[in-house]
Amino acid sequence: MAYAFTRLTCEGRDYGAGHRAMQASGLGPADVWGFFHGLFGVASNELIVVTYGDVAHVHDAIAGMDEVVAANTLLLEPTVRPTEYAPRSREGLYVFRFFEVEHKDVDEIAALSFEAWKTFENVDDYQAEPQGLFRQQDTTAPTGRTLLCTWYDGLNSWQASRTPPATASDNFRQRHTLTRSTVAYATRLLT
Repeated sequence: MAYAFTRLTCEGRDYGAGHRAMQASGLGPADVWGFFHGLFGVASNELIVVTYGDVAHVHDAIAGMDEVVAANTLLLEPTVRPTEYAPRSREGLYVFRFFEVEHKDVDEIAALSFEAWKTFENVDDYQAEPQGLFRQQDTTAPTGRTLLCTWYDGLNSWQASRTPPATASDNFRQRHTLTRSTVAYATRLLT
């Protein structure tokens, strides 16, 4: 299953016109995994759209809208998550974290993440659930990006999850050694 992550800038001061235009026209034949507006690291007139399925022409469809002044799309493939192909529906905080990596390390990064999540998700101190860990489709260069999307019930859970159980922490530390840099964007799902 293919995915596309598109970060776009809408005409005007906020994302509303672009969001309404995409809802009205649809992005078919791709399905929408979620529309996300920014809390931190995303401008008020920017919108993040994640689509799945037949995503080959999503960028052209979004960039061609009158309400959109700029768009960047990254084509992705899931690794160990998501395991179901359905739109996101749960309210809360969605953090998108890009990792700059060597493509040869992606399978190990996915395995370390999978192991870490076994204890990261099942704690009483916070509510968190990784939604997807994606690899970049184009691997012709030696380095590229992976994308992790994690749901939290709110900012307090995100903060508390910075100190996960020791077994998760060990796996995250090993994963960190395989990454060159990271950047994260805090968003909310538009329902």
